[in-house]
Amino acid sequence: MKNLEIDLLVAEIGSTTTVLNAFDGLENGEDPVFLAQANSATSVQCGDVRQGLDEAKAALAEKLRTDNITARNYFATSSAAGGLSMTVHGLVKDMTVRAAREAALGSGAVLRLVTAGKLRRSDLEQIRAIDPRIIMVAGGVDFGERDTAIFNFTKLAEQLTDTPFLYAGNCENQHEIQLIADESNVEVHLSENVYPEIDRLNIEPARAIIQAIFEEHIIEAPGMAHIYDQVSGKIMPTPGAVMAMAELLYADLGDLLVIDVGGATTDVHSVTPGSDAMQQISVAPEPFAKRTVEGDLGVFINRHLVFEEMPERLRRQLSPAAVAALDTLTEQPQTEADWELLEALTETCLSTALERHAGRIFESYSPQGREKMVKGKDLTQVSTIILTGGALTNLQKPDLMLRRVLAAASADKLYPGADARVIIDRDYIMASLGVMASRYPAGALKIIRNSADLKISPE
Repeated sequence: MKNLEIDLLVAEIGSTTTVLNAFDGLENGEDPVFLAQANSATSVQCGDVRQGLDEAKAALAEKLRTDNITARNYFATSSAAGGLSMTVHGLVKDMTVRAAREAALGSGAVLRLVTAGKLRRSDLEQIRAIDPRIIMVAGGVDFGERDTAIFNFTKLAEQLTDTPFLYAGNCENQHEIQLIADESNVEVHLSENVYPEIDRLNIEPARAIIQAIFEEHIIEAPGMAHIYDQVSGKIMPTPGAVMAMAELLYADLGDLLVIDVGGATTDVHSVTPGSDAMQQISVAPEPFAKRTVEGDLGVFINRHLVFEEMPERLRRQLSPAAVAALDTLTEQPQTEADWELLEALTETCLSTALERHAGRIFESYSPQGREKMVKGKDLTQVSTIILTGGALTNLQKPDLMLRRVLAAASADKLYPGADARVIIDRDYIMASLGVMASRYPAGALKIIRNSADLKISPE
């Protein structure tokens, strides 16, 4: 039996599809290479993720003309079985709640509920129904208000004894929170405060803990019980892996933006501090690395919602056949009309998600008169934009689509400039490289440089 021994396999286990990527040349670091990619239907619904992984591995072996593949390391990312579902509970909506939300999203979480203030019975009922993978409690700047976080944690610990908790609020509460956890026999992880003082975010420690909890408890997700029978190393939430790669690329490429248009959601990741001028007039701090996820913007599952949001300009350009394809569109477009519709849906998702992610300039009146202020994330310093996700990478010219969106932006939107470089993740390996980077950061950078044409000059 012919066996191929390689350095790394990375599985991306999605809700419907499992993608398996093979890499080699990582141990010596001199000539890392992306060998091939194969996919299969995700078998979580069958109660065992191993079936889909085995099918993808067999398909990969056939592509590489071998009978079997042995990997020295086997990593994975996952968004199957609900992904990293979380609820977040803080004190003030625009302060500690917002900071906790940014920490959760940056780690790759799917936020199912966010609350401010003391929890009500209806909130607790909703949380029990959601059955989140992790519950995050925050609230109060350091040495500030204490009671709300303690009240919320006590109520939650009484009713959700099997769910791991993360406390990331007022540091004075940590000992009390641990005592309550011990008395209630619940698992709690203590982090630095996500909002330690007014107008200062501190989300990185909480993000790291969220991903560690996810990796530890992934076996409890439906169909994932035997995941470690196959995967020997790191498992990350898929969006968290994309963010990890974006942060690694920042050191290499500078300020950047990653846009991922998928079948169910559209994610936007930005890694940039913004400009000094915009920071000085910003009404609230923004994280250096920010992720937004738009659950209503997906080209397949949410295509009817997206069609309703579609600009009239795009609708008028659609042929009658493309409009009719809205009710019959599948995850794999079959006809010219399908592709025509998909392109219009993708541009709508891209445009709307970018608008929601980016900040804007507005005018406010004060005793000193009319003043310009900034709300949201400043993207004006972004010099590189990476397009990934199945919808974008399967289109012929997604870079031209993006440039149309940027060119049409009004002056008050803090978008990247028209001269930003656009890179297309044609191999669809951004998430795999993110989890690879946990062990082989230099190799991940070299592979994406080989995969994407980083010498593309702006149009």
